[in-house]
Amino acid sequence: MRAAYKCRVYPTPEQAAVLNRTFGCVRVVWNRTLAWRRARFHGDQTCTSFTQANAYLTAMKTTDDLSWLNEVSSVPLQQVIRH
Repeated sequence: MRAAYKCRVYPTPEQAAVLNRTFGCVRVVWNRTLAWRRARFHGDQTCTSFTQANAYLTAMKTTDDLSWLNEVSSVPLQQVIRH
């Protein structure tokens, strides 16, 4: 038998701030990686592997304008590339 459960989370203001920052970083990484992969595919006709995309994430985190990506956990950022 399958059961379904509903739950609701009520984060504290500090937890909500961390979640909002993480979701914003995930959105930036997704959009920039997608644009980079599309440019590679349409320009060079080459596919991009997870390893190459992960290296691109590391390169993004070292730039001055995206150094704030280091403030959040790297796990969600890598998961957005994987999925």
